[in-house]
Amino acid sequence: MANYIFGYGSLMNSASRQLTGQTSTAITATVEGFKRYWGKVDESYILSPLVVDKGHGHVNGVLLKVTGNGLQEFDVRERGYHRVLIEADKVESSLALTPQDQVWVYIKDKPEPPCSLSPIMQTYVDTVLAGCLEISEQFAKQFIEQTIGWHFPLENDRHQPKYGNLAGVKKEHHNKIDALVAEARA
Repeated sequence: MANYIFGYGSLMNSASRQLTGQTSTAITATVEGFKRYWGKVDESYILSPLVVDKGHGHVNGVLLKVTGNGLQEFDVRERGYHRVLIEADKVESSLALTPQDQVWVYIKDKPEPPCSLSPIMQTYVDTVLAGCLEISEQFAKQFIEQTIGWHFPLENDRHQPKYGNLAGVKKEHHNKIDALVAEARA
């Protein structure tokens, strides 16, 4: 039996997830029966990160093999969310999952929308989209299409980052990320 985390936000970025713990190589996947939103988690967050909730939809992301201890480390990182099992038949991936394998996802029931006090932070968007671009530009476009709430307040904090797990973002990413976000917000 193996444990996997389905990462759909900053965990898609290899440099960001390494801030928490070692994981296996990321394997792209799409899960059915969930929707991804920009939304508030709890009062300990100064920004509105990505959240998923059960619903009609598809969400792209990555599968990360983790140990039991690794799972506990990610439970700490993903405070404010709760971890639930994804049914194996809801996971589409090149990875051959066995019936004993467990795929976990961190969700937020009934997410609240971002607001000016808890906006979407550009450095969080940068981290997530840099992770998507590690995979491909098409994967990044799919992420944009499958994420609800691009119209909510977005604060550009690139000069004074407020997102604590900013990682893996290079200046040469900014133009591509800005173009993707502009398309999403149009």
